[in-house]
Amino acid sequence: MEKKDHSPVKILSISELHQILNIQKPLHPLISLVDNTKMMVDKNFLVRSFMLGFYKISYKFSENGKMGYGQGYYDFNEGGMMFTAPNQILFTDTDAEYHGYTLFIHPEFLRNYPLAKNMKKYGFFSYDTNEALHLSEKEKDTVVGLMNNINDELNTAIDEVSQDVIISYIEVLLNYSNRFYKRQFITRKAVNHDLLSKMDEVLENYFSNQDTLMKGLPTVEFLASELHLSTHYLSDMLRNLTGQNAQQHIHEKLIEKAKEYLTTTNFSVSEVAYQLGFEHSQSFSKLFKKKTNTTPLGYKLSFN
Repeated sequence: MEKKDHSPVKILSISELHQILNIQKPLHPLISLVDNTKMMVDKNFLVRSFMLGFYKISYKFSENGKMGYGQGYYDFNEGGMMFTAPNQILFTDTDAEYHGYTLFIHPEFLRNYPLAKNMKKYGFFSYDTNEALHLSEKEKDTVVGLMNNINDELNTAIDEVSQDVIISYIEVLLNYSNRFYKRQFITRKAVNHDLLSKMDEVLENYFSNQDTLMKGLPTVEFLASELHLSTHYLSDMLRNLTGQNAQQHIHEKLIEKAKEYLTTTNFSVSEVAYQLGFEHSQSFSKLFKKKTNTTPLGYKLSFN
């Protein structure tokens, strides 16, 4: 019996994607703006997951469909934006009917521009589906306006400054998206505070159950998994709430627990390091000194 191939379909060029979507060839081989209602994809193809070799920025809303990303689905009824970097696995609901626009940008289009390196600073390209950006009407108008500007430029005769202008529009679009995400962190502050409490509870249980002895130090990946968030979203959320990223928050909790062991038990510094999940006590002492300006032994002796 022949085995079914479940590996993702790799789409390396925007021209290839246009063929799959059954739409006209892109006006530029390295960048394309697509009206989502024009896509006519074979549903047999959509059963497969796929992987793009370029950036994808979508503004979508749908009355009957969901978009899959990673292990989850995102409902687009109210409209929202998703950002995916090259080589991320995507899948979609075959019954979906999307409205809006999708911008595809090949990394080669950004080459020799500062934006090529700066793309990494936009953490939302690594967010999960349930962390999509929800837009207000005013924000939607801003995003759609910028996409229309890019479309107008693509439909204008190419000249020596065309790429400069389009790159500028992309950068403005990303900066606005960054602003809108920061707004979303504020408007979701109550929900995020609940997540912060849940995270502290997860860390406390991790230490109390002595998971550190079996699993080592708690990691950002572990916390994100427990909270059903991406690592980037977790860190960005925490920065907006506390000014610290996820790794710094873990270190803060480690130091709190270390102080508890140092002042309420007879553990040596090495034993405290072991209890917390450090492989080497020197690593623990170095972190403790960095965070408190004193050594673990010095801290312990100050209470005797």
